[in-house]
Amino acid sequence: MASGALSGLLLAGCATTPNFRPDSLDTAAPASTTPATERPAAATERPAVAPRVMILVDEQSLGTVATAETEALAIRRLSERGIPTVDPDMVRANLARGRQILEMAGDNRGAAALGAQFGADVVLIGEAVAKPSARRIADTNLRSYQAVVTLRAVRTDNATSIAAASEDSTQVGIEDVSGSAKALRAAAEAALNRIVPEILATWTPPDVAAASFAHAIELTVGGMDQIWKVRAVRDALRARSRDIRNVVQRSYTSGAAIFTVESNRPAEELAEELVLTPPEGLKFQVLDVAAGRIQLRAVEP
Repeated sequence: MASGALSGLLLAGCATTPNFRPDSLDTAAPASTTPATERPAAATERPAVAPRVMILVDEQSLGTVATAETEALAIRRLSERGIPTVDPDMVRANLARGRQILEMAGDNRGAAALGAQFGADVVLIGEAVAKPSARRIADTNLRSYQAVVTLRAVRTDNATSIAAASEDSTQVGIEDVSGSAKALRAAAEAALNRIVPEILATWTPPDVAAASFAHAIELTVGGMDQIWKVRAVRDALRARSRDIRNVVQRSYTSGAAIFTVESNRPAEELAEELVLTPPEGLKFQVLDVAAGRIQLRAVEP
């Protein structure tokens, strides 16, 4: 009898349901069967809305010969990250290649205005120079070549710098063209390895409302020989809330007042509007209009 009871207890123990949560099977993540090398890159490598980049690098090999090693490498590096770029051939077709471009975009405001013309969100601007050393190495035909690449990324909506990098490289070569190109590629590679991740880390899409006022303009008004004229112009500018905002009077001296404004239209169109609708008691004469700059003279009717 005792033996039968013992057998019953053992059978009951074997039939007991294991103590686990049935819903744990539903919540557990299935093991990945995809090799690590085939998995997609992390989302942090590319922003949700990628900026369109325009590349303007003044590159000179041997100190005088214009080349494009940095530009080509930058396009490739940005493309690898899924970042679109402005077609450099289109830029060349519309603008004189070389130092004229860099003179137009010498500061952030000029770079932003230039990039906006081509629909760019960011302008990658900089300089790259490669030069050979004066002497050969020992008694060989080898010579060292040094290159310096300096890059800066500027947003076109507010003309602010979001990233910068400067790198140099020294390479040994037997021939000037290939040696300088090798040095330029090495310096450009190092600079782009720094600046591209920084652009992606700091880039945020522009606010739609802010983007509509994308033109930063310096407005100089001469003929301001009386203080009431200064006030009339300042009040008239601040009243044009549909056209401009953030009106700041920078200076007033020698009969000229300088203002900075943010406009929803380029300088030439804003100048036309100001001439057609001047402040009460005044008329405007246009002296000069350029990218991001307007010069007017105020006269009494």
